[in-house]
Amino acid sequence: IIFMVVDVKQETKRPIFPFTAIIGQEEMKLALILNVIDPRIGGVMIMGDRGTGKSTTIRAVADLLPEIKVVANDPFNSSSDDFELMSESVKNSVIQGQQIPTIYKKVPMIDLPLGATEDRVCGTIDIEKALTEGVKAFEPGLLAKANRGILYVDEVNLLDDHLVDILLDSAASGWNTVEREGISIKHPARFVLVGSGNPEEGELRPQLLDRFGMHAEIRTVRDPELRVKVVEQRSNFDQDPQACLIENAEKQQALKDKILAAQKLIPSVTIDYEARVKISKVCGELDVDGLRGDIVTNRAAKAYAAYNERTNVTTDDIEAVITLCLRHRLRKDPLEAMDSGNKVQSVFEEIFK
Repeated sequence: IIFMVVDVKQETKRPIFPFTAIIGQEEMKLALILNVIDPRIGGVMIMGDRGTGKSTTIRAVADLLPEIKVVANDPFNSSSDDFELMSESVKNSVIQGQQIPTIYKKVPMIDLPLGATEDRVCGTIDIEKALTEGVKAFEPGLLAKANRGILYVDEVNLLDDHLVDILLDSAASGWNTVEREGISIKHPARFVLVGSGNPEEGELRPQLLDRFGMHAEIRTVRDPELRVKVVEQRSNFDQDPQACLIENAEKQQALKDKILAAQKLIPSVTIDYEARVKISKVCGELDVDGLRGDIVTNRAAKAYAAYNERTNVTTDDIEAVITLCLRHRLRKDPLEAMDSGNKVQSVFEEIFK
């Protein structure tokens, strides 16, 4: 029998709906872009009606991101030059002056399923190997895979509270520690945490909500012409994904370049002392608990200025981000309805204008 091998060239990568082709939902798109520019903003929580393109937009933003340089065959996507983003083994190799092979790969986008166990999220230690061979054999979890990328939790309001706690702790500290049977392993886990959910299915606890840097609210588009446009876009993509990708390639590349330029510019962006005092005044006036609101608003305003190619933060920059950063921090009573941002906006105008 003669087997003939026919080389069929086909697109093996699943096409992703282009970010620049998404119509409307500007608030959600801005929150995602700012978190990509500066991951220290602390992620974004997207709450909205079903079928409003939450998951589509989040998957599209991951496709926008540039490739990152990682250490070859490293399960943690370790950086070869930043100690904060290195696993212990890579760090030891660097200190000893060894040559480290590197490769470029896409920024990881990890989906966290609702049924995930703690071991699957954090990783596990192979006790058998530890006892028989005397080595720390760590089986990396989803937090390890998400290092330097995006961790997406759909329906985050339905996820077990203790798992949400683990995710938020890792996102805030940038490290994940696994303690099992007297063995301790620590590895970098710096990622942008993106959660989405439908408020009809229940809210997140206020203390968990507070840990998300930003909170975007999505509403169903009511304008009939815009709805037709959205349906057309989606139908065109489903019929011929490649044509849709080619049509938007130029816009996608322009946005990629803009994000890269902002990432380089952000260390030199400054915010005046007077503006910082006014931001804290707004937080005080709104009775926001803790200082996360102040910190996140400062970071987000800087990222927004860098995105618009400026090195000094203006009042307009602060206005563009302050509602996203503070609206979910106002709630004191779990029975009270979430503030839509009108209160934040009115206090901002009172203090800044």
